[in-house]
Parts: sequence; C-alpha cells; structure tokens
Amino acid sequence: MLKQSNTYTNHPAAEKTTRVPKLIGIALAPVPLVLIQPVLARLVRDIATRRSELFERLGPHTKTFFMIDVDELPFVLRLLPDPKGPKLTAHRRRENIEFGASISGPFMTLFTIIDGNSDSDAMFFSRDIRIGGNTEAAVCLRNAMDDLEGSIIDDVLDIGGVAFAPLRLVMAHLRSKENTI
Repeated sequence: MLKQSNTYTNHPAAEKTTRVPKLIGIALAPVPLVLIQPVLARLVRDIATRRSELFERLGPHTKTFFMIDVDELPFVLRLLPDPKGPKLTAHRRRENIEFGASISGPFMTLFTIIDGNSDSDAMFFSRDIRIGGNTEAAVCLRNAMDDLEGSIIDDVLDIGGVAFAPLRLVMAHLRSKENTI
C-alpha cells in the first residue's frame, strides 16, 4: 500500500478543487468492486484499440503491472498495458497486490495528466505525483501519455456514450477547475 497524502492542502484553491474528487471517492466507497470490473475491462480494451500508439510506445513495459493510486478513491487501479490483452482492475487498498511500477497522487493532478493538460515533469519534480518501483516503466508510461494527441478522458466519454452523460457534466466541471491548480 502506498502512503497517502494530498499535495493540494496548502494551495489556496485546494478546498474548492478537491471537493468533487472527495465526493466521488465517498460515492464509490460502498460500491462492490465486482460491479466496477466489467466497466474497467471494457474501457481499457477500447482505449487500447483507439490509442494503440500509447501501448506501442511502452516497448518492453507492456508486460509491467502499473498500480495507479488516486488519493481520494477507496481503491487502487492495476493496469497491464499489454496491447494483446490489456487489463485494468480495481482493488481495495487493504489487498496486497503485486505491481512493477506505481504512480500515485491527488485526483486532480492525475486527471490533468490523463486529460493531456499538464506538465507531468513539473508535477513529478514538485512531488504532486509520486512514482515507485520500476521508475523507468513509470517514466515510459508518462512519456507515452504526454505524447498523445487529444485526451483519453474524451475517449472514455465517447466509449460510454449516452450512459456517461452525467460523467460528462462532472468532467466539464473538473476541467473548469484545472486552471485553479
């Protein structure tokens, strides 16, 4: 398990910026992970199809398990970016899961990286995000995400179609908050 911290606590816009992610975490806490797994499986398969260049840029690290720890969520994500069989699963924090590299940080920081609207180098060096384990693999994933055109968030929203209409509203709200960080 990774150490929890919230790097936004000293930022003037911190309280307003972190309310939505905290509410998302609270809302997801009672949800059985078995209900989340099929959604994650479909998303990662569809992203692998739409964004094959992301997986191709990882080279030998497509067989590395990445643990993505979003501070505000009640679970961690485990990603295997294998283009032939990508996997994304959610695990309770108390589980002892194996991983090769880890990336962790506050929701909004990771959101801006996935959305393609941040300087992930600056976020790493300012310790807004933390990496562990195989740092070469983590940096390779970060570089692959930085090189993408457009936003993976938009891809996810497209994949979900009408069912993700409420999520579109949340994402629009979060994007409006990106500039306050």
